[in-house]
Amino acid sequence: MKKIFITALLLAGFNTQGFAETEMVQLPEGCQDKGLNIIVCPLDEGVSMDDAVTSMKLRANGLNFKLVAHMPLSEQVKAMGEESKRMEIFQFCDALIAKRMVEHNVIFAGFLPCRIAMVEVEKGKGSLVTLNMDAMLKGTNLPDNLKPLGLTVRNSIYSIIQAGVEGDL
Repeated sequence: MKKIFITALLLAGFNTQGFAETEMVQLPEGCQDKGLNIIVCPLDEGVSMDDAVTSMKLRANGLNFKLVAHMPLSEQVKAMGEESKRMEIFQFCDALIAKRMVEHNVIFAGFLPCRIAMVEVEKGKGSLVTLNMDAMLKGTNLPDNLKPLGLTVRNSIYSIIQAGVEGDL
């Protein structure tokens, strides 16, 4: 399910120097940048939120990205006496890549670990929400030795999103 879209990134002004030989994972068609560098991806028709969660966890495991935290925010809201649609935050990380990025520049700690939120937008229908990794990479000036690691993170998070949206168990 990977597609090359280097040309589109070039047209968008993305600095692909050092990335040209890497295959880029494409987000599903329904994903949209909603501003503030945040991408929202509705789950495909027939994909339950539970299936999306399972799919994301399986894909992350296959990519050696660890689920380092899970925050069931809607459960906390309910425990505090209020109703809430389903809202959960999943945090994924490759600790060795994170270490190298933070050693290069401490600001990367603000992006760690990579977050994917699952939000029920209407009864039983969910969306996945994450950082626009292309915009983040475009806004950083990574040295050549870290560019492949940044791209690995980008592709892994987008692949995890793709698995969740499509219910790719």
